[in-house]
Amino acid sequence: MKTAIITGVTGQDGAYLSRLLLGKQYKVIGLVRSLYGANLSRLQYLNIADAIELAECDLTDLSQVIKLIRKYKPDEFYNLAAQSSVALSFEQPIGTIHFNINSVLNVLEAIRLLNMKVKFYQASTSEMYGKVEQLPITEETRFHPLSPYAISKVTAHHITIHYREAYNLFASCGILFNHESYLRGDQFFVKKVIKAALNIKAGKQHVLEVGNLDIKRDFGWSEKYVEAMWLMMQQTLPSDYIIASGKPILLRDIVEHVFKKLSLDTSLIRIKEEFFRPSEIMNIYGMNTKAKEELNWEYDIDFFEVLDRIIEEEQQNIDAV
Repeated sequence: MKTAIITGVTGQDGAYLSRLLLGKQYKVIGLVRSLYGANLSRLQYLNIADAIELAECDLTDLSQVIKLIRKYKPDEFYNLAAQSSVALSFEQPIGTIHFNINSVLNVLEAIRLLNMKVKFYQASTSEMYGKVEQLPITEETRFHPLSPYAISKVTAHHITIHYREAYNLFASCGILFNHESYLRGDQFFVKKVIKAALNIKAGKQHVLEVGNLDIKRDFGWSEKYVEAMWLMMQQTLPSDYIIASGKPILLRDIVEHVFKKLSLDTSLIRIKEEFFRPSEIMNIYGMNTKAKEELNWEYDIDFFEVLDRIIEEEQQNIDAV
């Protein structure tokens, strides 16, 4: 039986990845900062909370990370932990940069010092590309980060590559574009729109206030993106892969689709300039050719179908309350 350690286990990707690994007969160790303060709602929702062994670890403390890896001797280490809110990173740049860089550095250094054959996965992000000059984005596209969050992830990405090249560690980066599901946090755009629309339909909210909708993003289905993470770790050699749908979608189209699905008047959508970011990426989408060819990863899901799935699941859970 293989053993896998997952940081960020209580998040959307961590929960889906845990379920996937358990289905493949892994022993799953989920890292949390505190056993008493951990929000296990997503793991409980998937009925897997009791199947995961939770362990406390401060990823910014190298000694704790060394102790953890020495204890569990994992075959695979999935690093999904990060301060991942772009908006919050503008308000808390030091904390965002400190955690997102040092946590990755400590795990890789611990693996190096212990000289263990651990396969390491780093959750990179499309936000690293920022201001791009040519689309679609490939693994060779130059980074031009536009937020403290993106800056921290670029640094962590290059640290991972450095440990792979300098110390011969199996270290791969998955450069994931936006991916959504019912388990996505309510503060993220798609879930915020769907929750607000349902509240409007129920008479609990009058309007939806949003920022710039003249922006295009590449959106996908979370469970399929998590599958790609696992496939990266099954390869003989490590590498970096873009995981994306390959299709840009206008945010305005997403909002209007949700409102139409719920039979709501689009006049209830209000644009608020104070919600605009200090610097914004207007259009971004990725090319997933390498992942499809080398990982045999398959993806052909229309995002409006994904939206319908999330809306249906939200409605089912409202009805179940």
